[in-house]
Amino acid sequence: MQSEITYLGKVINVNSGSVEVEVSKDIPSAAPIINGRLYKIGQIGTFVKFPVGSLTLYGLVSSVSNTPAAIDNASYEPNYGLRFLQVQLIGEKLGGECFQKGVGTFPTINDEVHIVTEEDLRLIYGDKSEGFVEIGKHSSSENLSVYIDIHNLILRHSAILGSTGSGKSNTTAHLVKSILNDYSGSRIVLVDTHGEYSSAFKENAQIFKINDKTNPLCVPFWAMTFDELSFFLVGRSEGQEKPEDKELREKIIALKKANAGKLKAGIVNPDYITADSPIPFDIKQMWYDFDREVNATYNHTSNHIPANECIEEEGDPKTLKPARFTPYSPGGGVPFKSKRQTMYSYSGKIYSRIKDSRYSFMFSPSDYSDAEDPNNDIDHLFRSWIEHDNRLTILDLSGIPFELIDISVGLISRFLYDSMYWGRFEGYTGRNRPLLMVYEEAHSYLPRSEKSSHIYGYARKAVEKIFKEGRKFGIGAMVVTQRPSEISETILAQVGTFIALRLTNSGDKGTVQSSAPNNMNSLIELLPSLRIGEAIVVGEAINIPSRVRIEIVEPRPSSNDPNLVDSWKKTFVPNKDNYKTVVTAIREQKSIIKK
Repeated sequence: MQSEITYLGKVINVNSGSVEVEVSKDIPSAAPIINGRLYKIGQIGTFVKFPVGSLTLYGLVSSVSNTPAAIDNASYEPNYGLRFLQVQLIGEKLGGECFQKGVGTFPTINDEVHIVTEEDLRLIYGDKSEGFVEIGKHSSSENLSVYIDIHNLILRHSAILGSTGSGKSNTTAHLVKSILNDYSGSRIVLVDTHGEYSSAFKENAQIFKINDKTNPLCVPFWAMTFDELSFFLVGRSEGQEKPEDKELREKIIALKKANAGKLKAGIVNPDYITADSPIPFDIKQMWYDFDREVNATYNHTSNHIPANECIEEEGDPKTLKPARFTPYSPGGGVPFKSKRQTMYSYSGKIYSRIKDSRYSFMFSPSDYSDAEDPNNDIDHLFRSWIEHDNRLTILDLSGIPFELIDISVGLISRFLYDSMYWGRFEGYTGRNRPLLMVYEEAHSYLPRSEKSSHIYGYARKAVEKIFKEGRKFGIGAMVVTQRPSEISETILAQVGTFIALRLTNSGDKGTVQSSAPNNMNSLIELLPSLRIGEAIVVGEAINIPSRVRIEIVEPRPSSNDPNLVDSWKKTFVPNKDNYKTVVTAIREQKSIIKK
């Protein structure tokens, strides 16, 4: 077989981690032409093969030298006419069977080594088949499509990693579009913290955004657990239980039980209701009752008997108008001051939260009112998010206050996980209709540790649960981030497929290197030198680790840089009305929308 045009050289050293190859001196060029195509010998990341009878082993070139590693370099005089390759074995192919990752047989000394041609790669990658989507073209061939296993990509979880400007958003949009085009029953929820993806999916996505007139984003406060809601309302730390916390818990349970028989999705047995049950209740009424409790005055020392109240005006919970009482007598006479002051500070905190317009998407959702007879129940929210013709839901969180991102993502994730868990055997959801969750800019709310004053781990715990257990119930996840070194280690440990674009930070590259398979170090070392839109794909969703070019998606996500040069060439004329709309947007916490 040495006479074959693909002959490269022979094996001179084998160990458990790599194979060393001596390139034949008889090869006339470092770039031979095979079947009309130019192949460069010794390029890092290229493939070679080892024919061993009916078995063919495949490996990846990790380094090139004019000195063999198998001998003592100190006593060896380099022969500049020789070339030596270090090769990491990655898989094997027996006869006409399909390529398999991993090797059961190693080559031996003097076994032949051959160049892997484009025809060989086609046999490895194969044609597009059921269960696969195209991710891009192989970097060594514009004609060779690379496909990934959609089952493993989603249910074994994945990560798209890359520095700013490397093409993460384009890669995410390309994958999402490929899935939507190929699978008419697919369901995807994309958590978009910066509002980048609406432009890329205007025609084929259901987009929910805060204060949007058509599809407002609603995340009902009553769907929070007690820990989440009490932290948000009054700053209660998890694990604490002061007297006022106990009173708050009991009040919430009482209000939820009062609504148990009025729920649109079905009556619930009050005995099963806890403070964590996702049941609507009137938070304005709760505030009103607490405010009345601490501010009421009485004409008798027997406090808190309604007949003894010195009431002047009842007030109105719906408009947050408090009840007005005759001021108490400082001297201790009639009217008497209320003796129940436990909820004094909590009443004020709850009031300030409800009045803050930034939180209206939680407290005053148009269709999920906390009144006694809400227009819709939580089942309607599930259907609006994951059961519509477009199959892609974009939850635009760009209008959410920064301090609420953690709780909002955590609530959304737990919300959808619960729907898949409890509905896992239903025909329309769960295991019978899986769901993909995509988390953009994941490093900002899925950190390794909660160092920020606004990150308390609600999102991280919920998403970690999806990564650890979601596969069994039909929910998979994809994290997209520019800083993998800041992402939860638990999440990265559960990632089955890495799509790594250019990473220049050594810490980020090291994180990917430690998370990826051990024999892929040579590919990971290429990360800083990748071109824009080029990625290293390794893991369970791809037959063979590959360097892939990902096509540009049109229309594109709005994550591109502003055109600085053209902007700075223009002359701007000062105007006394400038910044008025900006200041209003800051005060109202609403984005300026230009028509």
